[in-house]
Amino acid sequence: MTHTERYGLIGTGSRAGMYIQAITGEHSDVAELVAWSDINPARLDVYERDLAAIGARIPVRYTPDQLETMIRIERLDRVIITTPDYTHADLVARALLAGADVVVEKPLTINAAGLRQIAAAIDESGRNVITTFNYRYSPRNSALRDVIGSGAIGDVTSVHFEWALDTVHGADYFRRWHRNKENSGGLLIHKASHHFDLVNWWISAAPVRVFASGGLRFYGAANAAARGLGPRPARGTGVVGDPFALDLAADARMKELYLDAEHYDGYLRDRDVFDAGISIEDNLSLLVDYDSGASMSYSLNAHSPWEGYRVTVNGTAGRAELEVVERGAVLIGDDGTVVVDPSATPEGLTSDTVRPNRERLVLQRHWESATEVPIPDGIGSHGGGDAYLLQHLFHRVQVDEPLGRVAGYADGVRAVSVGIAGNESLRTGQPVLISTLEVAVVQNVK
Repeated sequence: MTHTERYGLIGTGSRAGMYIQAITGEHSDVAELVAWSDINPARLDVYERDLAAIGARIPVRYTPDQLETMIRIERLDRVIITTPDYTHADLVARALLAGADVVVEKPLTINAAGLRQIAAAIDESGRNVITTFNYRYSPRNSALRDVIGSGAIGDVTSVHFEWALDTVHGADYFRRWHRNKENSGGLLIHKASHHFDLVNWWISAAPVRVFASGGLRFYGAANAAARGLGPRPARGTGVVGDPFALDLAADARMKELYLDAEHYDGYLRDRDVFDAGISIEDNLSLLVDYDSGASMSYSLNAHSPWEGYRVTVNGTAGRAELEVVERGAVLIGDDGTVVVDPSATPEGLTSDTVRPNRERLVLQRHWESATEVPIPDGIGSHGGGDAYLLQHLFHRVQVDEPLGRVAGYADGVRAVSVGIAGNESLRTGQPVLISTLEVAVVQNVK
């Protein structure tokens, strides 16, 4: 007989929807959402309406300061945390100490103090933490893991990893709470922890030293003034014909979750990307050394005209190359708004002028011709990874998973430690040993 676990959810913004749909839908045989909490009651109202419409159980509401009470009264097995990054450490530790396992959206936390807080709670409680690195589940990334693990390129000597965020996706981090480094740790923590986890997982190694360079070179008030952009509105809602403006009123879901809810907490989801006060970087470069002897060169650009990534893995027997184009162009339609749907390409632009979405994995061994490695079809978002992630998550698949895609606390530490060290390197201008940041409490756990 299948055991149904009792779940609580902390944070009901956009990302929470994936978990709510999974628990009330495909995975309702093993999971039940019995309680939830958010600082903003309007967002809870929206999700309660959604659940009522499908006849699902309405979870019991609690305030964030009632987390321990919620876990005890509702007898929760697990708590899912989808709140802003700077809140993760405290919420994870409190949930563990109150007697629940935790599922937390990446990043695990944003600084070394947060890692120590979570580590202490794990030691005291004996409970488990899962960090949801959904990109591990994308078939293209799993295929690269297979190639490396097979020994086809020999021992890994170096990795080059370039990630391009376009002016739809990348710009959005400069509208939201992420724009403040105290909230997100910057893109090295919030976004790139995905990428650092992939490399750690691909090459089965732990990072040991980081040197970083970067800055805010495109977004922000100073850059806008330098390019002569002139005065700009403080927020995007109601603005017409500006490709960098986000109009919350134009999207029904965004309107009800954020615009209609902002009077409760004052959170503005549509701030101008060329505003003053942005403290995160939009261009970043890193050199990372690993305990295996391999090294990585990494770059992140948050204002690219296309979105995707390129990875090259060099080994003693050859080389593997993965190229992924997730969105080939960001274009402007006749009404001045952004066009991201290739089927809605403006007149005069064809497939010859718009980079096609694609993914391609090439293996080339020494003394042999290059061969293309087939990539299976995926399911859902994040490169086809979310559906597989949810399957493993709710069914607690771990020991029988041959690719090792389920990420635990140790994986979360290894991923975020690169960004923490990178931020310290940006501050000091010097290379940083991860061990000096006291984040290496589980670096040797394989």
